[in-house]
Amino acid sequence: MPNFYLPLSGNVRQDINPWTWWTRISNGQLGFININMGKSSDPALEQQILDDVGSYGRQIGQLSDALEAVLAHMKTDTWNSDAKEAVEAFKFQLAEIRRLKRSRADSKT
Repeated sequence: MPNFYLPLSGNVRQDINPWTWWTRISNGQLGFININMGKSSDPALEQQILDDVGSYGRQIGQLSDALEAVLAHMKTDTWNSDAKEAVEAFKFQLAEIRRLKRSRADSKT
């Protein structure tokens, strides 16, 4: 049976979120200090990615895990000292992130 809609009824969607209303009116200004994340060529798509795929932190975490796996299988003994230092700094950051995540998980239990 086909859908039948009366006037002013049917497939209607309206987001009711005062925060988004206010930020549109005030050009995103909510306080004295604001962070501008830059302009996106497709803000709606970027928002959908953040909602459906993951936050920037989650995406960077996945990339970091993948890069760590690749580095584990590479021979770095022929790399120059700057490249080796960059890899060691990256590994140190990953270790610190893991330590902080463990610490947070332990404090919640």
